[in-house]
Amino acid sequence: MRSDPVIGGNHRTRFIGSTTGAIIRQIAALPYRSSGPALDSPVSVLLVTTRETKRWVIPKGNLTSGIAPHTGAADEALEEAGVVGAVCPVPLGTFRYRKRKGSGASLKIDVEVFPLAVSRELDDWPEKAERERRWFSLADAAAMVDEPDLADLIRSFGASEFNKAAQRTGMLSVVAEKSKVGPMFAWFQRLLPKTGGFFELFEAHALAVSAAADATGRLFQGGSKCHEHIREIREREHDADEIVREMLKTTRQTFLTPFDRGAITSLIGSMDDAIDEMQSAASAVDVYEMTEFDAPMRDMAAIAVDAARLVAEAMPLMRDVGKNGPRLHELTERLVRMESHGDEIHTAGLKTAFQAYRDTSPISFAVHREIYKHLERIIDAFEDVANQIDSIVIDHA
Repeated sequence: MRSDPVIGGNHRTRFIGSTTGAIIRQIAALPYRSSGPALDSPVSVLLVTTRETKRWVIPKGNLTSGIAPHTGAADEALEEAGVVGAVCPVPLGTFRYRKRKGSGASLKIDVEVFPLAVSRELDDWPEKAERERRWFSLADAAAMVDEPDLADLIRSFGASEFNKAAQRTGMLSVVAEKSKVGPMFAWFQRLLPKTGGFFELFEAHALAVSAAADATGRLFQGGSKCHEHIREIREREHDADEIVREMLKTTRQTFLTPFDRGAITSLIGSMDDAIDEMQSAASAVDVYEMTEFDAPMRDMAAIAVDAARLVAEAMPLMRDVGKNGPRLHELTERLVRMESHGDEIHTAGLKTAFQAYRDTSPISFAVHREIYKHLERIIDAFEDVANQIDSIVIDHA
């Protein structure tokens, strides 16, 4: 089946296959938020009721011609659920359901789902009188929806319980750096006691990165509060620097490390590159006094939000690489796809800015180019994180 997004609207819908066996395509948002600052804090998702049957669903609908799929999903979330936030342009997945038409026909519909990190809930929205909205835990939300594929997507979205189990496990998988240590030594090292709080430091750093990414997503939505988001990003980056220093100190002082010292410093370094570029982007926004941002900039910031979420999920799983290898590979694969998508958005956004400002305001183009550069580097850094994790998983899981 083709995976390209729907292009359509109320009267134009893309079909797959022949006209007799076509499948209608739609888009949807999965609005989410975390209930606390910890990495294993439960994730909640927002469901709304349908207008007629009052079933619980996620905000979804057809896509108006000319609108990007993730933008359409954000529009549905605003219209049906009254929430605003950073929507990731890379879909989480798809689910299928049947919709009964006025003619009595029951037609298959494939829905592409885009994660939306909610930053604001409106008191009033277009369909407030027609729908109910409510936050649910992942388990409860999965139980409330009727579509099995959607339930599976919701369950897999956040793995707080899985991460808790990984943290409780007694045996920590220990790996050796790929080019320095042979498999026999890696096997022997697994039997040795471990010291140092490496995993706690990785998770603390991932928490700082995730918080800075959330602030970056809010910053690039624009508005009068940009200075507050810039300040938070700087504070989070400072917190991350302290964690890196502690990690390096612990690495030097610990005789037996959970895996090779080079792997430890490479992984924490790539994570730190991501938050450093967030601060660089925020500083550029501050220097150039920007309060409004192009849609591609918002999209790239939204990718950073979702990428940070995936890294935050991955870090506790590093406590047992052997057991959690398949899930880690799923997460890194998605991070790599995000980077590829981010490159496309960066190129298109930069070209649009060049065409808009080349004859009228070269300075404006230079400003936009710098902002795009930092956003691209944020996403590139997350790909580096994925590569570092994959190196460990591939060699030692």
